Amino acid sequence: MQRVEMTGMERIVFHIDVNSAFLSWTAVQMLLHGEKLDIRTVPSVVSGDPQDRRSIVTAKSIPAKKYGINTAEPVSMALRKCPGLVVVRGDWEWYKKCSEAFIAICRTYSPVLEQFSVDECFIEMTGRVDKKKAFAAADALRRGIASRLGFTVNIGVGPNKLLAKMASDFEKPDRVHTLWTEEIPDKMWPLPVGDLLWVGRKSAEKLIACGIKTIGQLAVAPDNVMLHIFGPKGARTARDSANGKDDSPVCTQEEEAKSYSAERTFPNDISDPALLDRQLFNVACIVAHRIRKDHFAAGNVSVFVKTRDFISRSRQHSLTFPTDVTAVILNEARRMIPDVWDGVTPLRQVGLGVSRLTHDVPLALFEDEKMDYYRQWDAEYDDRMTALEKKDRHYRDGRSKALKFSYASGEKALKAAKASVREGAGRTMSRKPLPDGTDCFEVRDSEGEVLELHMVVSHLV
Repeated sequence: MQRVEMTGMERIVFHIDVNSAFLSWTAVQMLLHGEKLDIRTVPSVVSGDPQDRRSIVTAKSIPAKKYGINTAEPVSMALRKCPGLVVVRGDWEWYKKCSEAFIAICRTYSPVLEQFSVDECFIEMTGRVDKKKAFAAADALRRGIASRLGFTVNIGVGPNKLLAKMASDFEKPDRVHTLWTEEIPDKMWPLPVGDLLWVGRKSAEKLIACGIKTIGQLAVAPDNVMLHIFGPKGARTARDSANGKDDSPVCTQEEEAKSYSAERTFPNDISDPALLDRQLFNVACIVAHRIRKDHFAAGNVSVFVKTRDFISRSRQHSLTFPTDVTAVILNEARRMIPDVWDGVTPLRQVGLGVSRLTHDVPLALFEDEKMDYYRQWDAEYDDRMTALEKKDRHYRDGRSKALKFSYASGEKALKAAKASVREGAGRTMSRKPLPDGTDCFEVRDSEGEVLELHMVVSHLV
């Protein structure tokens, strides 16, 4: 990964987050088509079908929040809370255009840009602006997006990604906030511990039960409490985060393309080694197929798991020779599983990644005698996948028009999908991963049209 050399200067990172993205983008679309009412100024929500009260809320306006309306709840419930609520239909193709335009403007400020989601990104500003002028630069970017695209953003400015992200979540909408290292005691430490990035709901509940209610208290929490709640690695990460420490680089898309990974989030936590191995096999097949399709071989394999408490553990290992063979990648991952899992603790997610990619595959002098069989199996798998991808192209085009929802866990995605089925007559649900391996539950109407995709996205955890 590319890192910006500090050479004595303080690092500067911006985090840009669109305010109420789907609702704001819908408002802009409506205004462009002559609608006089700006739905951002009144209680309003975006949903699948405005005529169907059994559809669910995708996004809400700030005035709607005052009525206690929440995303992912049925529109019928939202209407009971606010009878005058304006309900509008979402348009994913339009959202995609808005997202691309937003990212393009941010990229003019820095080519080192990491898209964190469809409506937010990080940009590395170190060396492009000094600390004294960082706020003014961020404010110019904020105003530029509003004037050119018609919607507002919040921008957080800080010395790393963590603090920039925390700053952008301060008062909304249409604001620029800083969170420098010297501002942590006043701006971050008084916040509830659950507001700290990467601290999940269950971990926050455990911390509060131990008397740790604020981020500041977490920053100085006893080691034994931290180890009990987060484990050794998680404890270090949590303490560093609470103290505003983060050295992760802003990764450009080109850098991200230097590795491949896939993951599976389970609808129900699993503790059966055989079930875990089957899921590991599935993600290994996906990753190996991708690198063969792009004519790569991998020199490094990594594996990670996540517990029900969102504690992640990972290991990686370099291979003697680069490979694109599924069995070799899978067996290397299997050898690392005992290093990341005790075989008992319930798991909610497993993932596998490969890196150190090359187009040159050296000939191994002493290959496994089963290698010919492995390669034949891979060739047949690739043929099946290619046929399915061609056959499925029209189906995926239909999916692109569906409303998308993102969740931090398979359990939440499944629950929301089931709720949507219950709320709509004739609706059905099935678990069908996206082509890139993202775990997904799709909801169809009585005629088979895909209405909603409930996706598991790991960065939301």
